Amino acid sequence: MILLIDAGNTRIKWGVRAQDQWRAQGAVLHAATGDLTQIAAAHPGLRRVLGANVAGAAAAEAIAAALHGYAPPPEWLVSSAQCCGVHNRYHQPTQLGADRWAALIGARSLHPSAAALVVTAGTATTVDILDASGSFQGGLILPGEELMRRSLAGNTAQLPFAQGCYVDAPRSTDDAIVSGCLNAQAGAIERMFRQIANDPGALCLLNGGAAGRIAPLLTIPVKHIDNLVLEGLAVIASDAMHP
Repeated sequence: MILLIDAGNTRIKWGVRAQDQWRAQGAVLHAATGDLTQIAAAHPGLRRVLGANVAGAAAAEAIAAALHGYAPPPEWLVSSAQCCGVHNRYHQPTQLGADRWAALIGARSLHPSAAALVVTAGTATTVDILDASGSFQGGLILPGEELMRRSLAGNTAQLPFAQGCYVDAPRSTDDAIVSGCLNAQAGAIERMFRQIANDPGALCLLNGGAAGRIAPLLTIPVKHIDNLVLEGLAVIASDAMHP
């Protein structure tokens, strides 16, 4: 069995995999990193831990400490020029976030024969273009929907941290803020999708905590995936076992 970890800015997503099947998945907040001890203890025989970490060195140390004695030390993914059939066209490939790299590899495994727009809607939203040949062409990073709302609340005198609803033509401040932030997310995604819209079979693969709020607003072909980063890490781990 292997333990796969996606250490994001807000949560640590995890999955246990054996014989190319998911045995369990879940998520904990960084404040509850110690819960990984019980998760590892519940799955004796873990022989590898592979993760993508964008939460920093302190988070990596806390995860390693929680797993100590129950699993091998975590191996942290570093983006490369090529992996598992995906080519990285970043000017400096190692500077691409490990979570974005894993998500691209996961997207390629789930949608292998056509172009994809790979979107992770979390604390930040990333919108990445993967062409039909498996080349990552580039992408966007923008504040996530909740972070946009928090920014308005923290940097304006009279706007609240809005808890409104999406409305086509909002008539309250809370609804105006929520609708504006969701429209900003959907607009960025749809603008990027234009670059592959004419490719046969092109699809938006959408994941992340805000995916469920954004997906209904999109007017492009879209598929909601639970966790592309874990899917990509699973592909990487399997590729290492079966070169």
